[in-house]
Amino acid sequence: MLGVTLVSASAAVFGLAGVLTKSIHADPLTINCWRGFAGGLLITAYVFWRRRKETAPKPLRLGWRGWLMAVIGAFASIAFIAAFKNTYVANVAIIYATAPFVAALLAWLLVRERVRSQTMLAACLSLAGVGLMVFSGVGTGRPFGDGLALLMTFSSALYMVLIRKFRDTPVVWAGAVSAFLLFVLGWFVTDPLAISARDALLLAAFGVSFALASVLWTEGSRLIPAAEAGLLGSAEVPFAIFFGWLFLSELPPVASLAGGVIVLAAVFAHAGRDWQVARRMRVSEMKSV
Repeated sequence: MLGVTLVSASAAVFGLAGVLTKSIHADPLTINCWRGFAGGLLITAYVFWRRRKETAPKPLRLGWRGWLMAVIGAFASIAFIAAFKNTYVANVAIIYATAPFVAALLAWLLVRERVRSQTMLAACLSLAGVGLMVFSGVGTGRPFGDGLALLMTFSSALYMVLIRKFRDTPVVWAGAVSAFLLFVLGWFVTDPLAISARDALLLAAFGVSFALASVLWTEGSRLIPAAEAGLLGSAEVPFAIFFGWLFLSELPPVASLAGGVIVLAAVFAHAGRDWQVARRMRVSEMKSV
């Protein structure tokens, strides 16, 4: 129950990203700068807190693999924030929901990891839904934002594959370094101090929410099966859409909503099937014992 609560809470907090981004008047790099600073500090504190509880903590040396992950993570974050600034919150959230399927395809291409037939079917349905969403944005001036969301999704999927490929790399620490890279980039490219007091408060809240969601997800996913964590994590999408409607009064075009329904149906059907299979396996194991 604790694991379910923590992962569900992380999905809700992650769902606030679009609302916070659009509520801040600063440019995307400035937002990433302060989000990276606050998030990096909090994630670093979490890493060292976890190390104190470990009998033989692993070294924090990243190596070229960890640095590659940090750079890709920073790039994905930049595209993520910029996408929210240029299209609907619902579009970004739904396009990003296809990241696990993109990751599965990349894993097959890069490391020859087998792709299940149900994953391939869900990926095809999701692709059709995303195509409908992007096409609907052509006439509304939103295709640039949708394109950034696609770029962010691809980068995030590649990051997922690298996590599986580089199992000995300290992933959470790489995430902290990625956040600090965003801070350094924003500090030298933009003028992060030229923000209003209102934006400063919202940026601090953004950084705290980013770190909180990451920690909640990490701790919660340790307590429940991966399939269940994936299903609950998918709730981030409806949370983001609901918050976008509640706080920003955003209602995407009908075609975009139709594409979103297709994507969400594929995501939840795939995650739900994984959860059912994992649940049956646990029941069989308990009966055999």
